[in-house]
Amino acid sequence: MKNIKRTLNKTGIIALLLVLVLGVLTACGGGSDSGESGEEAADSGDKVIKVAASPTPHAEILNSVADALAEEGWTLEVVEFDDYVQPNVATTDGDVDANYFQHVPYLDQYNSENGTELVAVGNVHYEAMGAYKGTKDSFDALEEGDQVGVPNDVTNEARALQLLAANGVIKLKDGVGLEATKTDIVDNPKGIEIVELEAASIPGALPDLAVGVINANYALGADLTVDDAIAYEAEDSEAAETYVNVIVVNAGNENSEKTQALVKAVQTDAVKAFIEETYKGAVQAKF
Repeated sequence: MKNIKRTLNKTGIIALLLVLVLGVLTACGGGSDSGESGEEAADSGDKVIKVAASPTPHAEILNSVADALAEEGWTLEVVEFDDYVQPNVATTDGDVDANYFQHVPYLDQYNSENGTELVAVGNVHYEAMGAYKGTKDSFDALEEGDQVGVPNDVTNEARALQLLAANGVIKLKDGVGLEATKTDIVDNPKGIEIVELEAASIPGALPDLAVGVINANYALGADLTVDDAIAYEAEDSEAAETYVNVIVVNAGNENSEKTQALVKAVQTDAVKAFIEETYKGAVQAKF
């Protein structure tokens, strides 16, 4: 009996100590009704906005707003990517808060092919496609047999052909819009030859071409300037309205503090001025 009583006394003491310990933990906020989990508390204090971006012009535009964001208490971290897949992967995985490198048609295609739920939250700029001087310095100088280089991918070839048509070099079938191909050319008064090339290779091919029609990012990467251009896509063209580059986040993060701060910082008159002064028409603000 003495052993049983002694055991019961020890058990009671242990139980009492457990109750006291649990009470202390609850009083210190360890209970589930404390109002905010540890992870949420950490997130609410996170003042770093991490954005995946292409180097030119996207990262350059983002870095131009770093000081403005710092004044609002945010630290901007720009992570540069040279391809058009990893920025979306990083955003989906939560490695970055947002990305800035793509237009909506590409975003829609990416979501469809990958089952992702990425959404555009703010227009920023449009990269105007330009016709650049090769062996000829104007459209008027083009002659029979001159070669004009255009990108060989469907979307950008159509844009290039529309640019040539807008400047009277060729005429396209009515209504072909941004699905135009070489087979849609119905008049070629100068007798030029359209040469389809990999978009990135056209700047290097300019010495062998009369004119090259080049995407702005590749033109900028090749240090081509407005002085090297014969013409750009018009600001009110179908392409300009369709291929606006946007800030993208995961669905559900559209109204987060970080997203709202980033979009607000980018869509300003100061950024418009930066784009105009830096890119001289090759890149145009679209907000």
